[in-house]
Amino acid sequence: MRRRVVLLLTVAGIAGLAAAIFLPRVHDAVREITLPLRHEDIIRQQASEKDLDPTLIAAVIYTESRFRDQTSIAGAKGLMQITPDTAKYIARLSGGTAFRLDDLSDPQVNISYGSYYLRYLIKRYGGNEVLALAAYNGGEGNVDKWINRALDDERQLKVSDIPFPETKAYVGRVEEAKREYRRTYSRQLGV
Repeated sequence: MRRRVVLLLTVAGIAGLAAAIFLPRVHDAVREITLPLRHEDIIRQQASEKDLDPTLIAAVIYTESRFRDQTSIAGAKGLMQITPDTAKYIARLSGGTAFRLDDLSDPQVNISYGSYYLRYLIKRYGGNEVLALAAYNGGEGNVDKWINRALDDERQLKVSDIPFPETKAYVGRVEEAKREYRRTYSRQLGV
């Protein structure tokens, strides 16, 4: 009987030790799958340089590409899914004279350009992050039309007024991801 108790206590101790060692790793692995974070050094750098919230940059990357370098059907490239036309526009605005479209596969260039464009849009829309995100997804011309329609009706444009279901959902997904990145990765992102 005493041997059984000792054996059970030993097995329980080993199981407890194994759980203490492996459960945090399992938690980290699950987090990496459900809410990945990569290139946090570049995100922090660009957030500082462009006066942006690093959780916003991470949220846009997550929503656009889940941190995977890819090219969309529409031709948008890289982590922040920048179209060639938008990349050329950003290059002109930012003075990126040596820019080549292949550069969008480089995380440093892609996050730098995407962050530049986010800062530009936030400034263009008077600090309104929702409008900036809507323009990032749906285009500046469309957002301008929506704002003008709202002004004609003597009201402010709200997320619920966005007529493109994809853009409306996009804004909501980015805002939700931003909250999750702040909650989950505040230390890694320096917030």
